[in-house]
Amino acid sequence: MVDEATRQAVSRIPLLKTHAGPRDAEGWKLRLREEYVALIGYVENNKAADNDWFRLQSNAEGTRWSGTCWHVHELLRYEFRVEFDVPAAYPATAPEVALPELDGKTAKMFRGGRICLTDHFQPLWARNVPGFGLAHVMALGLAPWLAVEVPDLVAKGLLVHGQRGAGN
Repeated sequence: MVDEATRQAVSRIPLLKTHAGPRDAEGWKLRLREEYVALIGYVENNKAADNDWFRLQSNAEGTRWSGTCWHVHELLRYEFRVEFDVPAAYPATAPEVALPELDGKTAKMFRGGRICLTDHFQPLWARNVPGFGLAHVMALGLAPWLAVEVPDLVAKGLLVHGQRGAGN
């Protein structure tokens, strides 16, 4: 189901070892360090492969993440705000990624602009706890969602380049 380029990119993301979430103060510090290492590595690999497509930053606790992501379709860049909270039950529960500007534009989205990852990503996440982390959410959750939904939204006229929420 995953193409070879995605498989190779994901294979370069280190698997995380610490099974701790935000409620475990000491364990979370270790887990968060692993998360940053994985995210930085993923971003560096993407840049080396000329596939840079998101920027993220977190609050001081590492529980609230926000930034931008983009998808290039027909040589036009569509850019969106991205945000998510790390759930209290993390890593057993994956974060719910939201693109607020696209709220209500596609059926593959929940209230608040949260993208639908239930059918394909959630079972994969469950099989890989605690190894998967935020970099895996981006690589195996958001990236494929953008690759499918942005061209569809453009084709339906629901996403027009240059309009707010469509990019620059």
